[in-house]
Amino acid sequence: MKTLYIECGMGAAGDMLTAALLELLPGDEQEKMLARLNSIGVAGVSVTRSRVLKCGIAGSHMEVSIDGKKEMPDEPAHDHEKSGHEHHHVHMSDIHSIVSNLNLSDKVKEDVTAVYGLIAEAESNAHGTEVSEVHFHEVGMKDAIMDVAAVCMLMEYISPDRVSASPVHVGSGRVKCAHGIMPVPAPATAFLLKGIPAYSTETEGELCTPTGAALLKYFVDDFRPMPVMRTERIGYGMGSKDYPAVNCIRIFLGEEDAEEGDTVTGISCNVDDMTGEEIGFASEMLYEAGAKEVFTVPVGMKKSRPGILLVVLCSPEDRELIIRTVFEYTTTIGVRETEYKRHILKRDEAAKETGFGEIHIKHSEGWGVTREKYEYDDLAKAAREQGLSIREVRDRIQKS
Repeated sequence: MKTLYIECGMGAAGDMLTAALLELLPGDEQEKMLARLNSIGVAGVSVTRSRVLKCGIAGSHMEVSIDGKKEMPDEPAHDHEKSGHEHHHVHMSDIHSIVSNLNLSDKVKEDVTAVYGLIAEAESNAHGTEVSEVHFHEVGMKDAIMDVAAVCMLMEYISPDRVSASPVHVGSGRVKCAHGIMPVPAPATAFLLKGIPAYSTETEGELCTPTGAALLKYFVDDFRPMPVMRTERIGYGMGSKDYPAVNCIRIFLGEEDAEEGDTVTGISCNVDDMTGEEIGFASEMLYEAGAKEVFTVPVGMKKSRPGILLVVLCSPEDRELIIRTVFEYTTTIGVRETEYKRHILKRDEAAKETGFGEIHIKHSEGWGVTREKYEYDDLAKAAREQGLSIREVRDRIQKS
């Protein structure tokens, strides 16, 4: 599985994401992509890439020029969120019009518009206005349009199967913007980062900008430590300011094993006042509600009472229904919830014609092992029909 992993130890901004993603392309494709970026049709805008060193690390830095004038870094740590030009009031309807006329694929146009939709929603929430009334200042300038379009173009070109990222470093202190002095993260950025793991340190400055947060929210499938992957390329996108730590986004592109696994939610409770029949019925109802696994463990409870530990495993999206089902069909007055990392083998199924008819075979492989197993229901059906044990049916199939 082709995986992009974005390391956000110094936040995220559109220009830094662009630079890091560009470095993932083969050498000749990088120049072709730069040429494409400069031909998408943003009036008066051009973008250049330079190689820079920060803390002894080499990477790429993107610079946008508008009408021949380079955008200059201001108070924020990343220079493309705040323009050195006079602010223009750009509404979401203007963004739609601008994007629809750019020389981009339909997919990229949809992505750019969707990213701006997230920004508009965040600005609307921050300023207490309707989305249609939002005035884009920094994020609506031409340089930011180029940043968003560039990242969307590069993501389309790279076309990863999965995009993961680290928790996001937001910086600390205060930042100057069009509306005044704001705390870090700025209100719009904070809204965009809802549900995303983020943190602050003593590093002062706006490390994560609204555009960077919106791009992460739109493209990233999950936020987690770096997965086990075979890295093929690494890109470094440098910011404008210098810090004791290298001011960059680092992106890894590589292959992640499909059998790496997924996440399941565990719901459990202890009960000591249910019969075996009641527990069995509750288990059936939990499976109907979408449980992946239901099992019980005998436990000793308070007052020396024997009881059972009921454990239910389910997909995270089914957790609320499972919790409601546990309360409805058991006598518990409280449940516990935890998250498990599940490692699984890649599985498929095939049918085999045998002397007993069609028998399905489950094939599993990964993590250096390969297994095959005959479907129990098929073996049991043949055993009943032939008056044999399951072992005898299995042995005869294997010898045939």
